[in-house]
Amino acid sequence: MTTQRTSRRSGLDAAGSRRVARSVVVDVALVLLFVALGRRNHGETTALAGVADTAWPFLFGLFAGWVALLFARVEPTSLRAGGVVLVATVGLGMFWRRFVFDGGTAPTFVVVATVVLALFLVGWRLLAVLVRRRAARR
Repeated sequence: MTTQRTSRRSGLDAAGSRRVARSVVVDVALVLLFVALGRRNHGETTALAGVADTAWPFLFGLFAGWVALLFARVEPTSLRAGGVVLVATVGLGMFWRRFVFDGGTAPTFVVVATVVLALFLVGWRLLAVLVRRRAARR
């Protein structure tokens, strides 16, 4: 007989905790990729300091989205999770970029950021859902 270890605070078993950790790492990497690609496209340096400076507002938004996901106990690889993380990353990221970090939020930037981050943050989850469905059929 095997037992699953469950965290009292989060209600996650060990596999769930690993899934959350992997999902957070993927999301952070994709936000950093979005920023690095944007900086490169605009002829700005992709050095770590420059990427970090541009990424902070979006990473704060991502963090807030993850807090909401964990509080609501949403499956981290679900499309719903992708939507929550996307809205928080773009919405709060743009808010913080504009009012806290004094960065630009031109309408075209908001549209491009939303589209690219949707492809990244929801896109990998869509692939995960499709892979799970395909594996379940076998």
